[in-house]
Amino acid sequence: MLQKLKQIVTTPELRNKFLFILGMLVVFRLFAAIPVPGVDPTRLRSFFQGNQFFGLLNIFSGGALNNLSIVMLGVGPYITASIIMQLLTMIFPRLKEIYQEEGEAGRQRFNQYSRILTVPLAILQSYGLLILLIRKQVLPHLTPFGFLTNIAVVTAGTLVLMWLGELITEKGIGNGVSLLIFAGIVSRLPSDFGNALTTFDPSQVPVYLVFLIVALTVIGGVVLISEGQRNIPVSYAKRVRGMRVYGGVSTHLPLRVNQAGVIPIIFAISIVLFPGLVGNILAGVSAGWAQATSHFLIAAFNNTWIYAAVYFLLVFAFTYVYTGLTFDPGAISENIQKQGGFILGIRPGRPTAEYLSKILSRITLAGALFLGAIAVLPLIIQNLLSIKAITLGGTALLIVVSVILETMKQVDAQLVMREYD
Repeated sequence: MLQKLKQIVTTPELRNKFLFILGMLVVFRLFAAIPVPGVDPTRLRSFFQGNQFFGLLNIFSGGALNNLSIVMLGVGPYITASIIMQLLTMIFPRLKEIYQEEGEAGRQRFNQYSRILTVPLAILQSYGLLILLIRKQVLPHLTPFGFLTNIAVVTAGTLVLMWLGELITEKGIGNGVSLLIFAGIVSRLPSDFGNALTTFDPSQVPVYLVFLIVALTVIGGVVLISEGQRNIPVSYAKRVRGMRVYGGVSTHLPLRVNQAGVIPIIFAISIVLFPGLVGNILAGVSAGWAQATSHFLIAAFNNTWIYAAVYFLLVFAFTYVYTGLTFDPGAISENIQKQGGFILGIRPGRPTAEYLSKILSRITLAGALFLGAIAVLPLIIQNLLSIKAITLGGTALLIVVSVILETMKQVDAQLVMREYD
């Protein structure tokens, strides 16, 4: 570990990338410290303490919602737009062609569609959130001009974070959006640790031990499924070209248990937050259908078991969806065949694609079940043992550990490349 840190510090390109990432994260935290005008800190604090839903939304926004900053929505609208675009590839073949078959230019075009879709989503989410906060008297009543100004500021904040995330992805190391969420979670650790010390109660030692055990279980589980893989042996036939012989070697094709990484967690959180937000917005509408819908949504998503079930199913489903979008057995089979390779006992072409799809489906099932179970484990423990502080721990740990693992892999790849050179 120390050797890797030394290599990072002594390698100018890697050092500059890390300094760039740190600079962008500092800019993000500066924006997160600028509140929208007219916030009542006392009402805001009591509002968050009594609302589990907004506590989770605060984590998802990278801690920016905690003081109603100008980037209070975080990268949520951008992630939602990305989810919608990914799902649309399953409906419209042309979008799938753009994303998977047109190379880097196609992916840039696809990402541009996601950016455009982010704008109306950010406007709608900022409108709903501001209306709710005004009704809860966290914000004062605003003039029409002031209301539109706040919507514009919050929407612009989301677009700035989207831009920062893409800059980090392009010029730094790791996924920029994931790193922004990671930075928001980590930034809360000093204050949370200080609060834990000031409110320490010796009689609650068993509770703290349970929290520690669950945290270590989540960390170990995420590492296990992130690092687990099945190697498919691939052999290459000998080819003679002129006086040279190519091929005749055996290698393997690694199929990871969790091909999607942290993305299913982020997708699941972004979806599971919306019913509760819609319920809170409809609570201020006097129509009978709105009140009935509001009561149903709020009651359903305040029930820990329903919330945990929905969260588990979403994590499970998005693991499969994103794996299917990022790993195409047909394309992999075609590439292996073009290079003169084959899997022992499997005919090249379509049989190879079907074999890979079958294996991938099985190992993804294990990964999706394990990832979903780890996601809801803290919620179940909280409900059984009445531990309030642990509800957010599982989600935060899932994101933090996964982001660290993904970033470390990219750093290792950069170091190996330079050692090879």
